[in-house]
Amino acid sequence: MDRMDEVHSFIKDNIDYDVLLQCHPTEKMDINELVELMVETIAVKQPVIRINKYDFPYDVVRSRLEKIDFHTMEYVLECLRNNTTKVRNIRSYMLTTLYNAPVTCSNYYKAEVNHDFYGK
Repeated sequence: MDRMDEVHSFIKDNIDYDVLLQCHPTEKMDINELVELMVETIAVKQPVIRINKYDFPYDVVRSRLEKIDFHTMEYVLECLRNNTTKVRNIRSYMLTTLYNAPVTCSNYYKAEVNHDFYGK
């Protein structure tokens, strides 16, 4: 239980949890679910973790999830909010979104800016 509490505190600090809730008060439940999923994934060590049908070593997944900060969480919330496709396994979908977010967030926003300013 100490490990779970430790990871929970780390994740909340990392994402500026209180500020995130202030900025997105209507998404409190979504934020809490994402936090719990990250905590569970990091705290319960497994040899491999399945992400988008691929098995990744625990340390790789843990490292990626630990990189998630306030801005990355805003990106994840936006991605989840904008999804219009049928999701059969929401836990898997959310974990995949969280896992990919630190390496896609910056380019997503660049593409949005390019589209808004230079797109036709």
